[in-house]
Amino acid sequence: MIDMNKTLEKIHTSGSLGQKAEIFQSERGDVSDFTSPTLIPLEDPLLTPNAQKTRPKLCKGSRSIKEGEESLSSPVPNHFPELLPSTLSPFISECLLPWTKSSTTQVIKVYNEDNTSKAVEVPTDVTARDVCQLFVLKNQCIDEHSWTLFDHLTHLGLERTIEDHESVMEVLSGGGMDTESRLYFRKNYAKYEFFRKPLDFFPDHMVSISTETNGMADQSELIETFLKSSTCPEIHGYLHAKEQSRKSWKKFYFVLRRSGLYFSSKGTSKEPRHLQFFAEFSDSDVYTVLSAKKLHGAPTEFAFCIKPTKSSSARDLKLLCADDEQTKTCWITAMRLLKFGMQLYKNFIQPHQKQKASPMRSISENSLVAMDFSGQKTRVIENPSEALSVAVEEGLSWRRKSCHRLSGHGSTSTAQSSIPNIVHMAQPWFHSKLSREEAQRLIAQQGLIDGVFLLRESQSNPKTFVLSLCHLQKIKHFQILPVDDEGELFYSLDDDHTRFTDLIQLVEFYQLNRGVLPCKLKHQCTRIAL
Repeated sequence: MIDMNKTLEKIHTSGSLGQKAEIFQSERGDVSDFTSPTLIPLEDPLLTPNAQKTRPKLCKGSRSIKEGEESLSSPVPNHFPELLPSTLSPFISECLLPWTKSSTTQVIKVYNEDNTSKAVEVPTDVTARDVCQLFVLKNQCIDEHSWTLFDHLTHLGLERTIEDHESVMEVLSGGGMDTESRLYFRKNYAKYEFFRKPLDFFPDHMVSISTETNGMADQSELIETFLKSSTCPEIHGYLHAKEQSRKSWKKFYFVLRRSGLYFSSKGTSKEPRHLQFFAEFSDSDVYTVLSAKKLHGAPTEFAFCIKPTKSSSARDLKLLCADDEQTKTCWITAMRLLKFGMQLYKNFIQPHQKQKASPMRSISENSLVAMDFSGQKTRVIENPSEALSVAVEEGLSWRRKSCHRLSGHGSTSTAQSSIPNIVHMAQPWFHSKLSREEAQRLIAQQGLIDGVFLLRESQSNPKTFVLSLCHLQKIKHFQILPVDDEGELFYSLDDDHTRFTDLIQLVEFYQLNRGVLPCKLKHQCTRIAL
């Protein structure tokens, strides 16, 4: 992993931050005088979302946090400095964005998952990252760098991630004026996850690198070969391809190389005389096909296609279909890396580099330390795990005191039973009346990686709840049952072995402990109103 980091650092050179201009705070959404924003670090990704809200008390001190004290087990540099949500408002009101003047502007409309939309005026050279940052600030979202802009072609049933560096106007004008294209703003936790866990995205049986390593490679070598312009891992395997001007699909053995995508006319042979050219990516984009079975008669729902950038005709689409989600993800990720290469890595590390370079660190971040006031003498909490556990306990204590105060204004039993039942309603991970199918669609939209979750009311069993969780690119559902113990209401999802006073306590527990679940709760599936 260390060798990988050094290699990538040699390849990558970071750009300057540029000039800064004041952020407007009007509600008009007029950004005509801005372009190219710096992402504002507003959250510590190492902490669970709810735990961040209930961190230990902080006081100013002279101790500075050393860079690199905590590192993720990642094949690439992945340093996330700590920041408090409580400082979100000052950051928004005081921070500056490096947006320079632009002579021309244009109005674009951006949609949310519930099809609500917001029209904003932006410079013609605005990038996808610029638009995402604008909506993060306008909606006061926590910036986890997972907010993404999607290109949705309604008439074709296609969708793709617009890369952070891509020009939004070029994407919108690519298919022509008559193209029914929509921009969607939502989270995509899987956008850069392949840099952290490449082996989860590229199964051994689908990847070949070189004969020097006998076709095997560790995760650092795998990503390194993708980023080098002179090399590229060979991706191979079976895919269903839709025949041109026909409704039938045929299975071929495909091979992806830097020169393009090929299929074999004779079994799994890779001899040049048997490999037929299928597509290249310099002037094409890779889209996910929505409702593939219904719209195109695909054998499975794991379909994707290669669409020419300047065409919006269904006749120009090259439709492919995989047998499972992992195979589909492997092909799409490899094609993204093949098309954009080192630029994707720059997109991935840019927010974290700007966090390091931000002058606000010396003012807020390094002057805040976790303190323990429980003993006779105060002490600085050095251990991050201890600081997190204290924060969770402080939050639980605060909620217990709140319930006790509210119970004094009315019937004790009524207040105690009602408060825990409604306290979860305002949480971003709770989606009240959401069906099983809608939950699966929402999680799939926000990234099929381990730990993406949401809670919802059960449609089949009233008064119970369901935890929907993604693990190994599959979505599983766990029923949360209410437990009545002498008039007191508890919740449990392991047959009453572990009880929780409310759903917030349950979520916080499984964010820190796997328990009976296949993985910890890591990424909350959220919706926002634009």
